[in-house]
Amino acid sequence: MSIEKIVEQALQDGYLTPAMEAEVGRICDTASELSIEEYMALDRLMGALLTGEVVAVPRKQFINVMEELVLTEAISRVAEIEASTDATLDLGDIAAYALNRLPPLYATTEEGALYQRDTAREELAALIADQVKDAIARNLNQPAFYPERQTLKKGDDVLGQVSSLLRDYAHKFEPSGQGGVSS
Repeated sequence: MSIEKIVEQALQDGYLTPAMEAEVGRICDTASELSIEEYMALDRLMGALLTGEVVAVPRKQFINVMEELVLTEAISRVAEIEASTDATLDLGDIAAYALNRLPPLYATTEEGALYQRDTAREELAALIADQVKDAIARNLNQPAFYPERQTLKKGDDVLGQVSSLLRDYAHKFEPSGQGGVSS
């Protein structure tokens, strides 16, 4: 969605949601230069926010206690395995795999988080340990697909990185109608 459409929607609804705010931020961060229309839309939004015509919806602060518990378990198990073997495990993959198979435990206050932690330790400790164990087993048995792969690096030159990847991996690609050999 464009900045102009986001601002138009915010003015129509009277609210700027966290998702809308994040999208405007993403567009501003990735654009090399904003257009005059985009600057004008941002100016309209700022004015509407200052006058109260548009209200920024506050982000609700919450945590998923299950993430803490899974990460604690996964770090402990991964450290044991990596200390006793030459295996290297991906903690993020392991935690994500286990979290996708466990119930979320959200809390908005410290008291709620404490309650969720205590309840989970009593009722879900074995389930958490089993899911982390399964995630580790899956991670250990996963073949190394494309071991030479590289993640995209954060920065200004993402387009250059994508172009480089395309040159490396799509070298036989030739767009149709671009002066290739005709038969």
